Amino acid sequence: MYEQIAANKRRTFLLLTGFVLVVMLAGVSIGVLTGQGATGTVIALVFAAIMAFTSYWKSDSIALAVSRAVPADEQEYQRLHNLVEGLCIAAGLPKPRVYVINDSAPNAFATGRNPKNAAIAVTTGLLEKMNRVELEGVVAHELSHIKNYDILVSTIAVTLVGAVALLTDIAIRMMWWNGGRVARDGDREGGANPLALVGFAMLILAPISAKVMQAAISRRRETLADVTACQLTRYPPGLISALEKLKSDVTVVHSSTTATAHMWIEQPMSGVGDSGRLGWVHRMFNTHPPLEERIALLREI
Repeated sequence: MYEQIAANKRRTFLLLTGFVLVVMLAGVSIGVLTGQGATGTVIALVFAAIMAFTSYWKSDSIALAVSRAVPADEQEYQRLHNLVEGLCIAAGLPKPRVYVINDSAPNAFATGRNPKNAAIAVTTGLLEKMNRVELEGVVAHELSHIKNYDILVSTIAVTLVGAVALLTDIAIRMMWWNGGRVARDGDREGGANPLALVGFAMLILAPISAKVMQAAISRRRETLADVTACQLTRYPPGLISALEKLKSDVTVVHSSTTATAHMWIEQPMSGVGDSGRLGWVHRMFNTHPPLEERIALLREI
């Protein structure tokens, strides 16, 4: 398990580097499609630096705000606070900030840049549908993300995925504003401008690459967090039962977005488990391994 944690930290560096490169790629596309050349790359570098700084210091606040999470009152949610405190003592972790999301779908996530600056959020649906041992398993899973230092890269990815989407949207709008000047210049020369074609390809590939990296961030970490949670509670049936309830529940989390989908204990967006003709497309962008696989692995413990 500790080797896997070390490997996760190495992948974190590689994935964050990949995100920065994708942001730069989107910036280069802007320069190509608007005829700005190196200026677009410089803009992308500055934008990437600002987003990286913002991601490190403020991405947890952004993720909580986007999910409409509010601090959990200690009197109203006493059971939740007691579970978090007990598991933190067992894991040797400082108690994270505890939030509640008013949403009928059962789900939860952890966020923050390190264990000292972490938070967990659970939906009201989770509190209503899980018994004590099941809720303990879910909370232990989220605390495992904190303990395994998964939360930093997962939280930063929220901002960076949004940055890629924003840059590509800016590029498309700027193309409309300048009337597609690059493409028309190529037409006057007797053919399509190759740089414009490259720019269009970049705009298509940038958000797709960001989504693939977002999925890669979460899949292995979810399995590791499941195993770590069972070591923490010393009762795998609790988490197994919770995952089975999540599997049978078809409610979609209304407080989630594509940028935060990888943070939740179960993928909150629609399309999961789609076995139709486009099922392979949904699976390629799934941020979580299938629940049945996670359950089968825990049964072997």
